[in-house]
Amino acid sequence: MKTMSAREAKNSFGLLLDSARAGPVIVEKHGRPVVVVLAIETYEALMRAAGGKKLDGKKIK
Repeated sequence: MKTMSAREAKNSFGLLLDSARAGPVIVEKHGRPVVVVLAIETYEALMRAAGGKKLDGKKIK
């Protein structure tokens, strides 16, 4: 899994998005992981597995 600093993620947002399409990216602040950025398809698969809903509120099939 790729890791980026918050500063690198801010300064290279396009790279962050491209990287997240390939696989989850951990973003660190002061050397500590704070968030994970992932592709919408991955997020929806996780939500589907958990019985959740899409961001638009519709049930994931």
